[in-house]
Amino acid sequence: MKVLRSFRLWCVALVAVLALALATAPATSTAAARIAHLETLVKCPACEDISVAVSNATSAVAVRHEITQKVHEGKSDNEILTSLEDAYGPSILLSPSTSGIGSLLWAGPLCVLVVILVIGVRLARRRR
Repeated sequence: MKVLRSFRLWCVALVAVLALALATAPATSTAAARIAHLETLVKCPACEDISVAVSNATSAVAVRHEITQKVHEGKSDNEILTSLEDAYGPSILLSPSTSGIGSLLWAGPLCVLVVILVIGVRLARRRR
């Protein structure tokens, strides 16, 4: 019974963390906020694993200007990221793509979490 209570507590904690993450997600309503958000998603082409938002490299400045221009042209975030990915390759994005091989990177941890939850439920049922 203690394991079941502990499991329920962990589930409630997980839901609370997810709700908090969704509630604090950046709002991208204004052009400046959209630009700032997009700059944090794109890697500096000349640097190692830092975004163009924090880099002062010439290539990072060029990418920032490109993002600003495309936002002012009215392109969507997805269109902007796709065009940058087409121009610089898939490694330009700091987070993996959600299609193709990148989907495995997103699905892997989710599958591990599901397996852990299933094992937890089975252990809780056995101890009853």
